[in-house]
Parts: sequence; structure tokens; C-alpha cells
Amino acid sequence: MPEINFLTFLLVCPMVFLAGFVDSIAGGGGLISLPAYLLSGLPPSWAIGTNKMSSSMGTTLATFRFMKNGYIEVGTAIPCCIAALIGSAIGANLNLIFPQRAFMYFMLFVIPLTAFYVLKNKTFKTDGARLSRGKTIAISTVISLAVGIYDGFYGPGTGTFLILLLTGIVKMDLNKAAGITKAVNLSSNIAALAVYLINGTVILPLGFTAGAFSVLGNYIGTRFFDKKGADFVKPIILLVLLVFFVKLITELFM
Repeated sequence: MPEINFLTFLLVCPMVFLAGFVDSIAGGGGLISLPAYLLSGLPPSWAIGTNKMSSSMGTTLATFRFMKNGYIEVGTAIPCCIAALIGSAIGANLNLIFPQRAFMYFMLFVIPLTAFYVLKNKTFKTDGARLSRGKTIAISTVISLAVGIYDGFYGPGTGTFLILLLTGIVKMDLNKAAGITKAVNLSSNIAALAVYLINGTVILPLGFTAGAFSVLGNYIGTRFFDKKGADFVKPIILLVLLVFFVKLITELFM
């Protein structure tokens, strides 16, 4: 097991708190928390495993609060979660076949287009007729499968893209889209965490401590979400996309 000290906790925990706050509102918290673990000097496998533990704790709290507030439709969430898990397994296998770098170049075009869509969509309110319940479940499940494939193949910003697709294509209310996103994220996080725990690449003291900070960040974030809604979600999503774009540029050209 890698050695950790007080400075490790001092670097990781505040960043995990911020990641939990951002993730509970607009997804993309892993773009903040995982680099913090890596900057602390942990090897990648240990950083990813421990990050999954802390993020799973925070996402559990956020999912519970979204469900308590009536934002999660269980009938829609269950097939979406199953589809995302299947998609993640497919994506992980595709990652072994196709070069990830080519996909990263593709994302350099997708992110600016996504940011443009967010800027054009002023309120995240759905316009026009709602889809029937059957169509809502069917299309949401297909979207979750596609996003799950992306998550397994590459991953960053998964929650953000899922929220945007559910509100943009399914015409789902922002609250419901965020709730489905939390349920999907929780299921995939727990599945991944189980793998890392079985392989012994989780630093439990750091994971539990950072997890407490993640829970706090998610708690505060969900309260902001309840009060501010779309007005607060929009700038957070744009921030996540900016961080993601910088991450891509750094990995590809630096």
C-alpha cells in the first residue's frame, strides 16, 4: 500500500469536498477529485480506487436526498441503471480494442458544441409536448446505455452529459434528469468500487475520511440545487466543460 501522511489528507479532502459539491449539481466531480488524488502522489490504480470510495459515499447521500425530494422516478431509474452498467462493460472492452487517443480528439469538437448548447439553453425548461411514459423510459434507457459505454471507454463528465441528454432529448425536467443521473452514477460507482476493493487498491483511511468530505459537499450542493435550480446548474456545467477541455488539451498536447 502507498504511504500517506497528513499532507495527503490536507490536499485531497478539500478538493473532494469541492468535487462533491459540483457533482451533486451538474456532474463531473471526478474531474476535480481524481487529479487531487494523483497530485498527492498516489499511483493511478490506488488513486482511482480510493476516489471511487469517496465519490460513492457522497453520491449515496446525494441520491438519497434526490429520492427524498421526489426527483427520482424509480420506474425510469431502474432500467437506466441496468443499461448504464451494461454499457460500461461494453465500453471497457472497447477501450482494449480501439485507441483512446483518437476518441479524445473527437471530444475536442464535442465539448465546444456542448458548451454552445448550454449557453443557448437559458433556463433548462422543457418546451413543447412531453413524451409518453413508455417513450420516456425507452429513450432514457438507450441514452443511459450510450453514456454507460462512454463512461466505460473514457469517463470524464459522464454525469454532465447525461443531464444534458435527458433534458435535451427526452425533455425531462431538470430535477428529474438530475435524479436519474444520480441513480445511474451511484450504481456504476458501487460496481466499480467493488472491483477495486476485491483487488485491494483502495486506501481505506483516506477513502473514508475523504468520503466524509464528499458527503458534506454533496449535502451542501443538493441544498443549493433545491434553491437555485437551473440558474445555478448552468454556470457549474460550463465550469465542468471548461475543466474537461483543459484536461483534454493537457493530455493530448502537453
